[in-house]
Amino acid sequence: MQSLWMLLACAMFAVMGALVKVAADADASLPEIVLFRSLPSVLLLFFWARATRRTIRPSSWRLHLWRNLSGILSMWLGFFALSHLALPTAISLNYTAPLFIAGWMLFFGGAQRDPVRVLAVLAGFLGVLGVLRPSIAQDQWFAALMGLGAGGFAAIAMMQIRQLGRIGEPEWRTVLLFSLGACCSGAAGIALQGWRTGEPLAFLALTGLGLAGLVGQLAMTRAFGLGSTLLTAALQYMTIIFAALIGVLFWGDRPAPLAWAGMALIIGSGLLSVWRTHTEARALRGSGSPMQSQGISTKEVNPS
Repeated sequence: MQSLWMLLACAMFAVMGALVKVAADADASLPEIVLFRSLPSVLLLFFWARATRRTIRPSSWRLHLWRNLSGILSMWLGFFALSHLALPTAISLNYTAPLFIAGWMLFFGGAQRDPVRVLAVLAGFLGVLGVLRPSIAQDQWFAALMGLGAGGFAAIAMMQIRQLGRIGEPEWRTVLLFSLGACCSGAAGIALQGWRTGEPLAFLALTGLGLAGLVGQLAMTRAFGLGSTLLTAALQYMTIIFAALIGVLFWGDRPAPLAWAGMALIIGSGLLSVWRTHTEARALRGSGSPMQSQGISTKEVNPS
């Protein structure tokens, strides 16, 4: 039952995405959105670590550096897509990370003859086409490419997270250092662009998205830490459903049938990839296979 915490995480991440759109529509800048998304996590985890006398010094600076670079890029690109696309479309593109991982495993991970992974990649590709074809206006293709880029960099970040887990790095420290890096990137952007937010609505949306992201992060960590990894990884795709419902209720989004089918294919291909990775990891656990040496597991966590 602990895996059901993922449903709360999904709802919070969908709300966070909606508030990103509200903040952007109220003229908040992208650096401000990134800063407010990360600041609550930094404050909570830093003071908790100090109160419990835990060290913040990482076990591997190199792995954290690559995790932060890929994760922060994913965050910036994902928030850009959320600011310019319909909410369910942007969320669907952000959740293509398992598709990128499946493709990487297919071509470079020794899984070339795996028909299940081939099916997952093909279904996911068709799903992306289904989401983009009826939903993207002529001037939105750049934002759509940024959304796909967010999924690609999220896949890289996931693999770094797995490597950090394999060397015993605690999850809270990984989240803290990532959030700190994101805060620094947001602050740097604000230093270059200046502070733009002046509307009360924008400030409320920024505060709300930071709190929603923090609650979602905590609920997701609890679900993966105490629940079934496979079930939790499968439940994370409820974020797309929640985002679609919020888009219908508050923005009047009416995705075309082909777009709904594309979302279903993205979810299905992600679930297939998660299941396949889980079964392979269980079969090859302790065998020293290339899959395990590269840190592949079933925690398909969105690093944003």
